[in-house]
Amino acid sequence: MTSTISTSEQLAELAETTLLRFATAGSVDDGKSTLVGRLLHDSKSVLTDQLEAVERASLSRGQEAPDLALLTDGLRAEREQGITIDVAYRYFATPRRRFILADTPGHVQYTRNMVTGASTADLAVVLVDARNGVIEQTRRHAAVAALLRVPHVVLAVNKMDLVEYRESVFAAIAEEFTAYASELGVPEITAIPISALAGDNVVEPSSNMDWYGGPTVLEHLETVPVSHDLAHCHARLPVQYVIRPRTAEHPDYRGYAGQIAAGTFRVGESVTVLPSGRSSRISGIDLLGVPVDAAWTPQSVTLLLEDDIDISRGDLIVPSKDAPPTTQDVEATVCHVADAPLTVGHRVLLKHGTRTVKAIVKDIPSRLTLDDLSLHPHPGQLVANDIGRVKIRTAEPLPVDSYADSRRTGAFILIDPADGTTLTAGMVGESFAAPEPVKDEGDEDGWDF
Repeated sequence: MTSTISTSEQLAELAETTLLRFATAGSVDDGKSTLVGRLLHDSKSVLTDQLEAVERASLSRGQEAPDLALLTDGLRAEREQGITIDVAYRYFATPRRRFILADTPGHVQYTRNMVTGASTADLAVVLVDARNGVIEQTRRHAAVAALLRVPHVVLAVNKMDLVEYRESVFAAIAEEFTAYASELGVPEITAIPISALAGDNVVEPSSNMDWYGGPTVLEHLETVPVSHDLAHCHARLPVQYVIRPRTAEHPDYRGYAGQIAAGTFRVGESVTVLPSGRSSRISGIDLLGVPVDAAWTPQSVTLLLEDDIDISRGDLIVPSKDAPPTTQDVEATVCHVADAPLTVGHRVLLKHGTRTVKAIVKDIPSRLTLDDLSLHPHPGQLVANDIGRVKIRTAEPLPVDSYADSRRTGAFILIDPADGTTLTAGMVGESFAAPEPVKDEGDEDGWDF
């Protein structure tokens, strides 16, 4: 006999296995990889063979103590140059929480990698060298975190041991950064003085900074609230696969499988399928083959509907009372990640959720200068690492949310139709620095929608 998992049981399980996704950012040599290595080492999240490999690599470079930065800098070029190039993902856990960590590059030319690592983060740790204070790259990373709507930002003032652990140095840096990030709209900022190399305030409290009474980095990561807003988030299920077993046991089974991108779905709820606009009710929800009363992000489920509706991969199932608008004209803030530039008139593929459609870049109203947040009007193109505003016309209507409302269903990527290369990462709607209104140009030749 098949049992049904109650909503209360699922909520209890979720509370016990809370997951925090966070990213580190900062300028070159601010100590990001060392902080991550110290965090992993002191929280006992490093396997013995990993630590032995780091010790051997450190000795071969003439270092007596293990270089904990090598726990994340895995590329040979990273170790040779002493910098982070690619995004390094690490998974670890403490008794209080599970973590997915993205150690992102600090160099200006790898801004796109920082965007990749922070795009799904609940929290960003921005490192600052206490000797240098807030610099241009610090402001750039704060701006990217604000653009990506990262809800929590930690300012880690590193290398406090090199400024004699002076409170005045920390206070001045924290005040300057907080003022700048608050102006960008970052909702929560926590400043922590640390020494990643010595281990001060990373996992254990520092005896060298008795003037600081706040949490260590790990303590803050373990206790910062992670919102699983089951009640108020816009519920969205991009359909990945239609399940039709057509067996003797399940002759009429028709399920619509996918990972819930946002919100909660409940049995009996009225839903609408987009872009067709046809409606039905949820007759059942299967989670890992077991019927449940409700399911929420990021669970992978199969929805069963009361009516047979033409649904296929790429469709979006939403509550009928909370359906997003469908449009062929998408305005967004984008970060260009490809080496080849993105230009006005560029013919691309736009991938939103599980749906991919043809599209044209109709206009590039502005490019954002992250140094001072000024807008360069009508640049004509965006090159690698540029962030700017674009207007896109799609061949088919798309149901899109504003990125401010949903980071999952308000995001998309642009793809080169010739070779499948990812060109651009986009965020629907206004950025924190809205561009001036620009009059649309005439239709371009080619894919004219």
